[in-house]
Amino acid sequence: MTTFVPENLDAHWMPFTANREFRQNPRIITSASGCFYRDQHGREIFDGLSGLWNCGAGHGREEITAAVSQQIATLDYSPAFQFGHPLSFELASRIATLMPDGLEHVFFTCSGSEAVDTALKIARAFWHSQGKASKARLIGRIKGYHGVNFGGISVGGIGPNRYPFGETLQADHLPSTQLEQNRYSRGQPQHGAHTADALLEMISLHGAENIAAVIVEPMAGSGGVIPPPIGYLQRLREICSAHDILLIFDEVITAFGRMGGYSGAEVFGVTPDIMTFAKQISNGSQPLGGVVVQRDIYQHFMYLDTPEYLVELMHGYTYSAHPVACAAALATLDLLQQDLLIERVQNMAPILEDAIHGLRDLPLISDIRNFGLAAGLTLEAAPGEPALRPFQVAMKCWEKGFYVRYGGDTLQLGLPFIVTEQQIHDIVGAIAESLAEIT
Repeated sequence: MTTFVPENLDAHWMPFTANREFRQNPRIITSASGCFYRDQHGREIFDGLSGLWNCGAGHGREEITAAVSQQIATLDYSPAFQFGHPLSFELASRIATLMPDGLEHVFFTCSGSEAVDTALKIARAFWHSQGKASKARLIGRIKGYHGVNFGGISVGGIGPNRYPFGETLQADHLPSTQLEQNRYSRGQPQHGAHTADALLEMISLHGAENIAAVIVEPMAGSGGVIPPPIGYLQRLREICSAHDILLIFDEVITAFGRMGGYSGAEVFGVTPDIMTFAKQISNGSQPLGGVVVQRDIYQHFMYLDTPEYLVELMHGYTYSAHPVACAAALATLDLLQQDLLIERVQNMAPILEDAIHGLRDLPLISDIRNFGLAAGLTLEAAPGEPALRPFQVAMKCWEKGFYVRYGGDTLQLGLPFIVTEQQIHDIVGAIAESLAEIT
């Protein structure tokens, strides 16, 4: 059965999409269930990226559908400023119980990009309110991805996401931890903790009194699935603590299961001052993100020497803590716990690791990385076209019934938490066949 494809494909300017190519070869997704999409031709497509890293519990979960339906019939919207609704407080409390000690207070946003900009603004406002307005400089990392708003692209370290838009916020960038000696590492690489010491050089150059925060992803996701070297995050924590600089973990991809824990902070044993989240919190069913802050940061704003009726942080969104999104998130957290999905990620991760590293000797592959239910493959560049081969392999996989992500010189997998061992072997096999077909 063929499903109708819209005649006017120009009306929608699609995000992060080669629109000209798409119009010639439209890939229309019409429905989803479990680990599979269905396209306009009625074909089943295995979802190898859990949507966009955000549908780990599988598509079409009846529990989330029921929660959303009930909530939209009860309270479809509540003003986000100066008034509250029960589910936002319930969800914030629930999230706080799942975070490392000290991360206790949640500010809700509508996306990961908004969460990052919120975290950066909180960091600057924290120092400004203490009379330390010079502590405004932000530090990100090469190959880091922090969304698409101006704060996020400023601290982000992926050139094509940034340079077309001109001058951004003032920011510096730590070196990438993707090192030659770590090629084909399984899990956390052995080498690279020393790259955190580049932060000391930036402190020497600018002065700690002028640096507000450092932001990194515990595991870089969109930059190619780059796990942190052993000891790297610990070293960043030490340096930030010693120099009175806030450490922000961007956990939009890594929080709520992907790493085999409720946060990368938990899994890697390092607690930041501020943490962002989005994506998996609602299993992709509703737009929702947020920022979790240490109690000292929150309490500082609560004890400002201002009248109590005045707003402590002049920031927020119309859809912050949207009641329907909160209902979806609470149902998602129930699923993660009731279906033991965190434990399932832990059990399936070694199977993915063995399967993906089995591709090591194939032509065109120059590196393989993995952690939790995430994996990245770097492909040798075609002459003059470094992004071509990942696109070609991804399209071959789509033809075979598998959705994998391509970007830059990498292919990326972010498998559903409910994936089976056979499905892991199937998608890895499809990648191998696709590589052979373009060689």
